[in-house]
Amino acid sequence: MIEGKELPKDWKLVKLGDIATYINGKAFKPTEWSKKGIPIIRIQNLNRDKSIYNYCNFPVDKKYYVNNGDLLFAWSGTPDTSFGAHIWKGEKAVLNQHIFRIVVDENKITKFYYLYALNHKVKEFVSKAHGTAGLAHITKKKFEESEISLPPLPEQNLIVAKLEELLSELEKGKEQLHTALDQLRVYRQSVLKYAFEGKLTNKNVRDGELPKGWKVCPISNIAEINPKLPNKEDLSPNLEVQFLPMKLVEEIINRINLNEIRLLSEVQKGSYTPFINGDVIFAKVTPCMENGKIAIVENLKNGIGYGSSEFHVIRPIKEVINKYIFYFVVQDRFRNEAANAMTGAVGLRRVPKQFIENHTISIPSIQEQKLIIEEIEDRLSVADKLEETITASLQQSETLRQSILKKAFEGKLV
Repeated sequence: MIEGKELPKDWKLVKLGDIATYINGKAFKPTEWSKKGIPIIRIQNLNRDKSIYNYCNFPVDKKYYVNNGDLLFAWSGTPDTSFGAHIWKGEKAVLNQHIFRIVVDENKITKFYYLYALNHKVKEFVSKAHGTAGLAHITKKKFEESEISLPPLPEQNLIVAKLEELLSELEKGKEQLHTALDQLRVYRQSVLKYAFEGKLTNKNVRDGELPKGWKVCPISNIAEINPKLPNKEDLSPNLEVQFLPMKLVEEIINRINLNEIRLLSEVQKGSYTPFINGDVIFAKVTPCMENGKIAIVENLKNGIGYGSSEFHVIRPIKEVINKYIFYFVVQDRFRNEAANAMTGAVGLRRVPKQFIENHTISIPSIQEQKLIIEEIEDRLSVADKLEETITASLQQSETLRQSILKKAFEGKLV
């Protein structure tokens, strides 16, 4: 039985442990990684065409080797991205831990039928996993005890052929939608680039020049970086303030979630960053900075907030509007330069305060800043509406994909 329904004739439910052998990868230590040798397949290498590899330059047990066309299953990771089944399409490699190399019993199941069947069960695997939905881990025992519906081999081949026909058309549509999203991203960055070159509000501005009346200065001339909380000594320890951990700051879109309130006495005990209404907060640590966790903080409880120690705070002091600063620092160009200026160990690199202080910004009059912000937001609002439509279409395509797979494994597709 599947989901309360009878299986077709000659179909049966089988445990995963009865139809294949599962070989977990080697637990490589970072000290064993090399810059040359055979690629090591880590979870992040499964779903990214241009991912960065580490290499193995010493012999390992032959069971850990993977060849082009092998079926792999990442049993730890993010659901619907890395977590799940993959056909390896790279060169000969060795397998890292948290990934199974699957050797199917070809007398019972085909590799590609199993690929689709496993990926159809990802949500079920996650429900059986420990960890969180954002980073799930399923044990080998629970994995092998899970069941799939299994038709005879000839019907498996028919199902795979039909799935490939239907899903390939669906994937073409999704690729076009993703291309449109990429084009919108380029458009947004072009709007911001033109804004700070003066081209949104001035005609006939020559490349490399700024409009008359604009000036260029370091950000530290127009804003304080990581300022102290004003009048801190006059505040009551029992004052309620906004608490803003990194997770409550959304990426790129200038939005914060005002879900948490704490007492001033509580937050002052920790190494938190203080800010007030109107400040721009800028995530300084990787990968939050690259992902664009940047926002203007408004509507804070009693006008005061404390957040992650991994924020820089930019507080306008003269001649500049906070939204003007936000749109400047949220640019890909600025964040790419910030990434190149990061210091610290790999995996915990940070943008130094001095980078923001010393980075130059082009400044027009307050009146023109207001016009530029209006022009930016008019254009970006159109892009946002288009993105909402595209995102809804992608969600619909995923719903259709799941419906097709559901029919396939209930015996209703062919």
